[in-house]
Amino acid sequence: MKPFDKCPVCGGELIEKEVEKLLKGGVNTAVLKVTAEVCLRCGERLYPAETVRRFEQIRQKLAKEDVADFLRLGQTYQVA
Repeated sequence: MKPFDKCPVCGGELIEKEVEKLLKGGVNTAVLKVTAEVCLRCGERLYPAETVRRFEQIRQKLAKEDVADFLRLGQTYQVA
């Protein structure tokens, strides 16, 4: 069961879809594709708690420049 039946911001319908998320840590940026519940009305994105924890881990790695397991794309990193 989903945590929300409707968007908590506007009450719109939510659909599950793959989205790109940009994360910043220090001067570095990472882009990754994740699944989110997206509101069809306002575009609000809702992420599972596990995904939010992963975002924080990636931000910490970016800030520490611990990016050996990321694919370098110029000054931006793609996380597999």
